[in-house]
Amino acid sequence: MDARSPTTSLRSQDHPAELTLRGIALGAAITVVFMAANLYMGLKTGMTFSSSIPAAMISMGAFRLMGGAGILENNIVQTQASAAGTLCNVILALPGLVLVGHWHGFPFWQTTAVCLLGGLLGVAFSIPLRRALVAGSDLPYPEGIAAAEVLRTGQEEEGSRGLRDLLSAAGVAGAIGFATTGLKVLGDGLNGAISLGGAAFRTGTGFSLALVGVGYLVGIGACLALLTGVVIAWGIAVPVLTALSPDPSKSAGAAAEAVWSDQVRLMGAGIIAVGGLWTVGSLAKPILGSIRAALSGAGGLGKDHPREERDLPIIWVAAASLALSVPLAGLFWVFAQPADLGGLLIVLVLAATVFTVLFGFLMAAACGYLAGLLGSSSSPISGIGILTTMATALLLPLILGHSAGPEGDRFVTGMTLLLTSVIVTTSSIANDNLQDLKTGQVLGATPWHQQVALILGVGIGAVVIAPILSLLYEAYGFVGAPLREGQDAGSAMAAPQAALMTQIASGIVHSALPWRMVLIGAGLGVVLVAAETWLKRRDFTFPALTVGIGMYLPLSVEMTIAIGGILGWVAERRLRARVGAGGDTAADKAVGAARRRGVLLASGFLVGESCVGVLLAGADLMAGHSAALAIAGKGFAPYATGLGLGVFLAALAVYLRMVSTPERRAS
Repeated sequence: MDARSPTTSLRSQDHPAELTLRGIALGAAITVVFMAANLYMGLKTGMTFSSSIPAAMISMGAFRLMGGAGILENNIVQTQASAAGTLCNVILALPGLVLVGHWHGFPFWQTTAVCLLGGLLGVAFSIPLRRALVAGSDLPYPEGIAAAEVLRTGQEEEGSRGLRDLLSAAGVAGAIGFATTGLKVLGDGLNGAISLGGAAFRTGTGFSLALVGVGYLVGIGACLALLTGVVIAWGIAVPVLTALSPDPSKSAGAAAEAVWSDQVRLMGAGIIAVGGLWTVGSLAKPILGSIRAALSGAGGLGKDHPREERDLPIIWVAAASLALSVPLAGLFWVFAQPADLGGLLIVLVLAATVFTVLFGFLMAAACGYLAGLLGSSSSPISGIGILTTMATALLLPLILGHSAGPEGDRFVTGMTLLLTSVIVTTSSIANDNLQDLKTGQVLGATPWHQQVALILGVGIGAVVIAPILSLLYEAYGFVGAPLREGQDAGSAMAAPQAALMTQIASGIVHSALPWRMVLIGAGLGVVLVAAETWLKRRDFTFPALTVGIGMYLPLSVEMTIAIGGILGWVAERRLRARVGAGGDTAADKAVGAARRRGVLLASGFLVGESCVGVLLAGADLMAGHSAALAIAGKGFAPYATGLGLGVFLAALAVYLRMVSTPERRAS
């Protein structure tokens, strides 16, 4: 029987299927795939993507092949799989433990514990906030509403076609990624640098379809903010600083890269810190009011509550939060034992546990409120990571003094990064859960079913993260970390966010942080926040935080992302020009359909390219296949850049046509 038949619809209304075994299995599979894609992209470029909407579309297509499913069952799948897009934010700080030499890989139990405990605390903290921030609030939740609309529309008309679009895009991006990373037949970008009067100028872009997809997903406003960061960093700061301190021993490109790495990206950290402080501070009153309102009520599973209002019982949640503090303290104990702290070990563990739980709850509440106000993608997770890193790096020496044992400052830096990893994970998951609960509220879902689904997603994701991180590190290595024998330094992953957090933590602990650059960035942050506020009143999006991100991500990454954002903007204008004569409603409907297709294709680019990178890493470690493939494609080396550019431009042209064509032609 068709999933859309009247009988099925009536049955789903009387006894809606939500938390089912097949849904959990499908959600787990999607979680693993998107987790691998997000980790690869995050370590390579510093950008991750939300998996909720693509997961919902995959779910609808897969269930349609199985004979159909209700909208609430699809919603559970996207809720569970959304953990893949948020739990991966642990890469903001955790790889720093490898960069500082405290870890020489990613130990399974400790890495899993960071993700699992941080994620479960995030779920627990978000549950008492649901009534205040979702049910009893008029916050817009743009991404939650969008996900609900995608589920509604897809349930009616798109399922299997959307799955075909996503898989086709994944196949194209995967094939190009294989030719680039595996065979080395295609180049991965263009770069150039010149020196004028001692000032070094550098430019370049990549040929990554995955990054084009990121740009399409984040939109033109965020991409323009990124480009503003690029102009400030590479068009002003780098040329000025290289002109003031010329280094004749370095080429223009090397000089520009060194100045950016050591100084300019810290300006971006200053902008992000100010943006994060302003955002959280300006919302302190409503956030505290929401917390009070949430704690004054108690959700439950009893029959006296309507199904749409049943949370996991608040008593269970409180008990679980307290219980999670015990293994959290155990994690800190195991991590700190080699430092030989003596009697200070207990003091450090207790202080670290209390700080992580209390500060994590505050940041979870802030992120939850911001998810409702701005959407999950616009929440200041990077800002929270930087603020947490700075606060922890300043506080830990007050506790430890000069008693950090034989590892000294390296241990303090490592402990800072560990605490930051847990708090960032907690904040990210709370952010995601409230957005998912808004989607569920719109669709009439049962909250405790979604909360259980996200717990499952966190558990599956936490177990998967450690081996994937180990695989990627062993195969590619990280820029700034020692390379194992046989690793290609040119293929090392930048891990830009973790590198910045490590630079900040190590600089504070060693009293060597260039505070002048951070303070200059903070001053710019004040100006940009004022500009953001002014533009927001005129319905323009220009996030100051994203300007800061544009100053610390690699140049080729930012330029490629910007191409994706501009492409989406051009596509929408072209489409509106074609269908405008049909009236505003018709135009909006056509643009909405094209946008959904664009989201699917962009998500396919991300999944295809990233998964091929992960598979090549596994092949390289197991049998050296990647190296053999590279040798096989060596004859194309002189033409690789030109071939890569040609393929990239051709793919962009096809993509632009597909996302700017009215639905009747696209189908």
